[in-house]
Amino acid sequence: MKELLLKGCGTALFTPFTKEGGVDEDAFAASVRRQVDAGIDFLVPLGTTGETPCLSDEEKLRVLSVAKENAAGRPVVAGVGTNSVAGTLANMQLLESADAFLVVVPYYNKPPQRGIYQYFKTIAGVTPKPVIVYNVPGRTGSNISAETTLALAADVDNIIGIKEASGNFAQIESILAAAPKDFAVLSGNDGDTLSLMQKGAAGVISVASNVAPSLMAELTGALLRGDDAAAEAIDTCLQPLYDALFVESNPIPGKAAMHILGLMENTLRLPLVPAEDKTVELLKDVLQKLHL
Repeated sequence: MKELLLKGCGTALFTPFTKEGGVDEDAFAASVRRQVDAGIDFLVPLGTTGETPCLSDEEKLRVLSVAKENAAGRPVVAGVGTNSVAGTLANMQLLESADAFLVVVPYYNKPPQRGIYQYFKTIAGVTPKPVIVYNVPGRTGSNISAETTLALAADVDNIIGIKEASGNFAQIESILAAAPKDFAVLSGNDGDTLSLMQKGAAGVISVASNVAPSLMAELTGALLRGDDAAAEAIDTCLQPLYDALFVESNPIPGKAAMHILGLMENTLRLPLVPAEDKTVELLKDVLQKLHL
């Protein structure tokens, strides 16, 4: 039986930095508490949204520690994926206090499906903790097929779900139709959440919930209780935010939005840079209309 079935809204957390460039632990702790107070169901630090490739091992440990200290019992899912078995296993060992691991499909290598299958089977085989596959071909250059996902769901007990950000609805619907009931399909794109949850997805790992956690929690809560009318109304309001957060590479617009809200510095680590002025103006308009 699979454990820690995740559902509802999880937030792919930004990593705040000070003006000088160090991790801003106070801002991060406040951000996590804001998520909890808004009713977010689980927390996902150290993903792509958290600029994790630019963090040292010491910083990763501190980010996870602060997340857990402020999570108020919410599950904390740590991003650990790399493009090698050795690199991913090293992150899993480093971040062993996480409740579960989010593992991205290996990037740049462009493995065949049988390689992807063996990679995830190997990774999951060295930990008793739950593993969530993360499919985001727009960033990695590799897609995990529905057939491979379903094989892993059937064959590996502690692979408990997938964050699906391919945007390929036919593929995702195939997974939803055939996956075990205790296998969580999670939207990886905010704008797909309504449609996918209406088709049976368990929830979302969200970027937008950094900025608007209460609204995203209300959206997924309405969908889980079958109140489609309420969910559709919230989703319509949030569409401009979904779009604005990806007019530049994530998390560039999101960090600008959080700065506008006074929640963190608009500091990123190279090769990412702060949002363009036109993006900032767009975000100000969107946030104002959402009354944030």
